[in-house]
Amino acid sequence: MKKGLIGLAVALAMTCCIMAPAAFAADIELARNSTIEDILKRGELRVGFEAGYVPFEMTDKNGQFVGFDIDMAKEMAKSMGVKFTPVNTAWDGIIPALLSNKFDIIMSGMTVTQERNLKVLFADPYIIVGQTILLNKKHEGKVTSYRDLNDAAYTVTSKLGTTGEQAVKRNMPKANYKSFETETEAFLEVLNGKADAYVYDLPNCVYMYAQQGEGKVIFLDEPFTYEPLAWAINKGDPDFLNWLNNFLRQVKNDGRYDRIYEKWIKSTEWMREIQE
Repeated sequence: MKKGLIGLAVALAMTCCIMAPAAFAADIELARNSTIEDILKRGELRVGFEAGYVPFEMTDKNGQFVGFDIDMAKEMAKSMGVKFTPVNTAWDGIIPALLSNKFDIIMSGMTVTQERNLKVLFADPYIIVGQTILLNKKHEGKVTSYRDLNDAAYTVTSKLGTTGEQAVKRNMPKANYKSFETETEAFLEVLNGKADAYVYDLPNCVYMYAQQGEGKVIFLDEPFTYEPLAWAINKGDPDFLNWLNNFLRQVKNDGRYDRIYEKWIKSTEWMREIQE
């Protein structure tokens, strides 16, 4: 009996000795194939985004890309010791573009959803936002929350392929929904009286209200959804994911994140950079 147990122990030990080098070799190969290695060899961080999601990524008067995500991307590239290369990409094709290696990372105010998470890896959320409502002024006092808009009498707008669109369809299924290619088009439909409400992320609605809507639309500024925004990378890359989470932890504790947040989220001084 004892001999049998000893033999089993020896066999298990030999199996572990055989498997350990193989597992180690697999880890080394995984590290070599990480996007981080490609970035360092190339000397540039290619960042995918869609300019137009205010105040996260947009174009200033000089045609330069600016915004919260752009500043974070520049800090990221600086920390890696490489050049920042912006890759402006249409939103409906941004995940396919990442999967086909058109760029290294999506930094474009992307909300973490379970559907998207099946296709990409998300780093830890860098900001939490939620959907809010800009309401045509004729409904002042009558509509006080998204629940009131869940009626066939109302037309609600948002941007195609966004969580704003998903929020309308999920929370206001009885309303008439109209989608648009850009946030501005969707908002103007409400401002011009052709729709009743515009649904989008809080930071964007703050901008739309301050730029064109004050005194003309009603801002229902209490978010009715929970939406964590995060950076997305290709699946199967734990080394890059680890680096991103540690980078985020660092900037959130050394003052860099607060400086960028203050500039783009708390303040509206940046509006002068993008207005003609």
